[in-house]
Amino acid sequence: MEKSVIIIGYSGHAFVICDILNSAGRKIVGYCDNQYKELNPFDLKYYGSEVTDKALKTLKQHDYFIAVGNNNIRQKIQKHLDEAGCFPATNAIHSATSVSSTTKLGSGVMISARVSINPLTSIGNGVICNTGCVIEHENSIHNFAHIGPGAVLCGNVSIGEKTFVGARTVIKEGIKIGNNCMIGAGSVIIRDIPDNTVVVGNPGRVISTNNS
Repeated sequence: MEKSVIIIGYSGHAFVICDILNSAGRKIVGYCDNQYKELNPFDLKYYGSEVTDKALKTLKQHDYFIAVGNNNIRQKIQKHLDEAGCFPATNAIHSATSVSSTTKLGSGVMISARVSINPLTSIGNGVICNTGCVIEHENSIHNFAHIGPGAVLCGNVSIGEKTFVGARTVIKEGIKIGNNCMIGAGSVIIRDIPDNTVVVGNPGRVISTNNS
């Protein structure tokens, strides 16, 4: 029997997560956040910040999901929970998705409505697959990356850790994108992209790099 879920973070992105978990029949009992939220559309109990001993004790008794859109913050929270001895995060997978049985999923993965993930794809921990994105065969998406709404990743694409792929971006087959990259919305990527690079446009062009 699945445990009830506590979400970590409770604002716009978390509201999407709540809808996803509800669609999958998961029971959400509360949230952790740095502050109590007046806006509480899902009528959840507040358990305090996830860094407190009291909240950590509660988290160890439930499943949890880190409902934070920022890749760096999401990774930081997961590292803290790992060090505190919590189990890996549960996955949030919408009932209206198509995920191949050969897909390898890490923990704490968000798969939103109308996402399509095709065979032999690997998706790391803490990855966001946002609404309506298409992830074709044999892709590799590394930890804490974010694939934006409507993005299309053709076959054999590799996305590095903590890279953000903007809404409706198209990435040509066989492309490798490094870690900590930012791909602007609507870009068309036809060449490999090194770490720490910001790319926009059709075709994609580099507008900044940070190799320090």
